[in-house]
Amino acid sequence: MSAVTTITFSAGDAGHWHIERVMPVIGETLPGAARLAIDDTPHRTAASDWALRGVISNHRYTQAAELGELRSVSPSLSRPEARCAALIPIRKSPEWWGLAQDERRAIFEEQSGHIAKSMKYLPAIARRLHHSRDLGEPFDFLTWFEYAPEHEPAFDALLIELRASAEWRYVDREVDIRLKSAVD
Repeated sequence: MSAVTTITFSAGDAGHWHIERVMPVIGETLPGAARLAIDDTPHRTAASDWALRGVISNHRYTQAAELGELRSVSPSLSRPEARCAALIPIRKSPEWWGLAQDERRAIFEEQSGHIAKSMKYLPAIARRLHHSRDLGEPFDFLTWFEYAPEHEPAFDALLIELRASAEWRYVDREVDIRLKSAVD
């Protein structure tokens, strides 16, 4: 993998994932669609109902010890048992982006415990963060999660914890897209 990899999530009639529901959490939703395809090219699919792009790049807001711990317990994506997924696009407010990096880090972890809260759900839930803000996309972050069906209650509990944190006061748009594997 190169230093920066662009991933495109395209909703339409084709793709590995059945879209079970598209639910607005904060702000405007996205249109419903039947399937979701994930492609590691920066191009949007012309036949899609909507497409979102993000890049996989360096870790941000994560200290070395946290990164080491995350890497030691984080599962890989595409595990056969992980037949459920969620794509959660998030946009943060201009107030968030007006803060200095250290101020954002303090809210992200010291106040909100984002990494600490997430650790207790590993390795049941796999995740990958995609950065979209610098691409001119409608969301700042696209978070992709995969988990086995029996871990859906744990995933929902994680979301409740994160959405109740100080960090989420700065979220002004969030959509929760739930998916099931189209391949058994």
